[in-house]
Amino acid sequence: MRMITFDDFLKVELRVGRVIEVREFPEAKKAAFILHIDFGPEIGIKKSSAQITSLYRPATLVGRLVVAVVNFPPKQIGPLMSECLVTGFHNENGEVALCVPDQEVPLGTRLL
Repeated sequence: MRMITFDDFLKVELRVGRVIEVREFPEAKKAAFILHIDFGPEIGIKKSSAQITSLYRPATLVGRLVVAVVNFPPKQIGPLMSECLVTGFHNENGEVALCVPDQEVPLGTRLL
């Protein structure tokens, strides 16, 4: 494991947002959804591609809180310009389980 300083950690803007729209992403190389996530008035709405189709359905994602990195530069993923990186963990089957707060918190709140 490579050690980092606290200042390195502070450079990563991990923020909470609410999924407000989910669409299928048929152009993706691996099965994915396009998520529109509201991070509150300071950051606004950002789009992301998320390979979470094994464990989640669009209807169950809308309204959920998620944690994402919001200060990476935009990345072109097929026809989508991804504006944030939604975080998650691989389970024993290699499927991605979302990293989510277990309580309601204000949109845009930074992970401590």
